[in-house]
Amino acid sequence: MSVSMRILMAPILLVALTLALPILALGITAKKASADPLVVDLSNHLVAITTGFTGTKVLLFGAVENEGDVIVTVRGPDQDMVVRRKERKIGIWVNSESARYKNVPSYYASASNRPIDTIAPQDVLIDYRIGLQNQRFVAESDLTDDDHNVYREALVRNMQTAGLFGERPAKISFLSNQLFRTDIHFPANTPTGTYTINVYLVRSGKIVGVKTTPLVVSKTGISAEVYEFAHRYSALYGIIAVIIAVIAGWIASVAFRKR
Repeated sequence: MSVSMRILMAPILLVALTLALPILALGITAKKASADPLVVDLSNHLVAITTGFTGTKVLLFGAVENEGDVIVTVRGPDQDMVVRRKERKIGIWVNSESARYKNVPSYYASASNRPIDTIAPQDVLIDYRIGLQNQRFVAESDLTDDDHNVYREALVRNMQTAGLFGERPAKISFLSNQLFRTDIHFPANTPTGTYTINVYLVRSGKIVGVKTTPLVVSKTGISAEVYEFAHRYSALYGIIAVIIAVIAGWIASVAFRKR
């Protein structure tokens, strides 16, 4: 090939290589995506809390590349909580000693296609903090082991009574060997914030895939505006609330007086 031909072919080869690189990159990305052992998504990534909010369900669905067990955990924003012990004094139940805990999830729920303790060994569940018993609540107070167990059990029991801690894992249904789904229930008193949903694919007692997806719980509409006003102007909000209560009481007294 002559020198002039080589000079003419060089720009053509450069253009061809430039066009081919994105196609090759796309092919590599598609190959990686197809090799992903776990794919997960939600029916809705936002839970909107309005004035008439009474609770809702969010559908979680996904697929696995090959057969395996699936575990789902849903954790709300961390918060500090105080657990108080009640004692009866002079016939009246009063608060006595208390314990403060940090890193307590404001909401926790889980789901699995089989009992969790039959899917993975205990050391794996502890490492990944799967299950209420494996959540690490940090006590700010100096407590003995016995007192810590008592207060921790009381904390979990109170949150379960409020519907914010799941008492047992929900059921994950496999529609085939690869497709699965489950419903995540959020009660009317669900705290706001960003929730973390972890989905684990387990094979032979080992976690071989993890997917994390966020879910936002937020107040919207009039309730959001009232909430924002109450937190930004707390003193003024208190005064307005007292005035409204006085006016409502006066109106009620007038109405009953006419009767």
